[in-house]
Amino acid sequence: MNLLEVKNISRAFGGLRAVEDVSLDVPVGSLTALIGPNGAGKTTLFALMSGFLRPDLGQIFFDGVDITGRAPHLNAMLGLTRTFQIVQPFASQTVRENIAVGAHLKFARRDEALHAAEEVAKRLGLHAQLDKPAADLTVAGRKRLELARALATQPKLLLLDEVLAGLNPQEIQEMLPVVHGLVDGGVTVLMIEHVMQAVMNLAQHVWVLAQGQLIAQGTPSEVTQNPQVVEAYLGHGTAARLLKSQQVTHA
Repeated sequence: MNLLEVKNISRAFGGLRAVEDVSLDVPVGSLTALIGPNGAGKTTLFALMSGFLRPDLGQIFFDGVDITGRAPHLNAMLGLTRTFQIVQPFASQTVRENIAVGAHLKFARRDEALHAAEEVAKRLGLHAQLDKPAADLTVAGRKRLELARALATQPKLLLLDEVLAGLNPQEIQEMLPVVHGLVDGGVTVLMIEHVMQAVMNLAQHVWVLAQGQLIAQGTPSEVTQNPQVVEAYLGHGTAARLLKSQQVTHA
């Protein structure tokens, strides 16, 4: 069963076609990745899915409901939440208060939202920093906080926009089980990611976007060997050169 279905979505900005006739689906309980070179249209597609942008053409269905052009807060109430690549916490507020902002979507009372924030913080390794101002967190800490604030909305589907960007190799290794733990906890995940190590380790299925169009899909190993994907990342003629060098090596 698919939790999210995107059907023939297009969006242009003036003469630039940022997303063109894209269709994809995300099964319930899966961890799926959306990859592609810079400027491919990935974040625009996320904005269309979550309601921050309205498509020019096409439809988006979430949990069987047509949410095309529906406002982000209404989508969040249905269970579709996203994070942002550029993390912007409420710097003067504590970690607990920041997470509670997300929890208030489901809990009207402040004490309930704060309690829910504590539970989410435990899941994401932030419990010891609950009373610390968000401004005092490291980059890795802010990434976890962004994730925690989204998780506090109790999503069915979480769209993660480069949650590993800006992290060093050790921090990436520490974040991988956190992301995987989301799915183990019952949340379906679709992630935009440039860190291919993470994609190979986490994703069950990968969609590849280039110049606003889907050019490949499959398992991580399948898409990384796809000549179109190699060309999109490394430039025209690269796939042929790599194949030739391999033939020479094995001759």
